[in-house]
Parts: sequence; C-alpha cells; structure tokens
Amino acid sequence: MPKMKTKSSAKKRFKVTGSGKIKRKHAFKSHILTKKSKKRKLKLTHAGLVHESDVNSIKEQLRLK
Repeated sequence: MPKMKTKSSAKKRFKVTGSGKIKRKHAFKSHILTKKSKKRKLKLTHAGLVHESDVNSIKEQLRLK
C-alpha cells in the first residue's frame, strides 16, 4: 500500500501553529491595490486563522487526521 500524500496546494497555503490551529493568508492583496484603502490593505497583510467549519477539511488535506 503506498503512502498517503498531502495535497501540494494545501501544503503551500496553510501552516499549523504550536497550539494546533491552522494559519492562513488573506486573499485580495496581490494586485489592483490602488482602489483599496490603506486600512484594508494593512488588515489583509496580517495572517488569519482558518474558520472552525473548514478545519477538518484542511487537516484531511494536510493528512493530520
């Protein structure tokens, strides 16, 4: 039986914190930034946590379960 592989896309997008939560980056920060306010761009810079309802699906993709 071959080993279970992690999803490469999930591996690149998510990191697991020390406490076991899953960290992610915000979208909409790559281009067309002129029409977005400074406040909005600043908030998009900082990483966020994955919502509770999505955690199980991402853990499955990362093969943490």
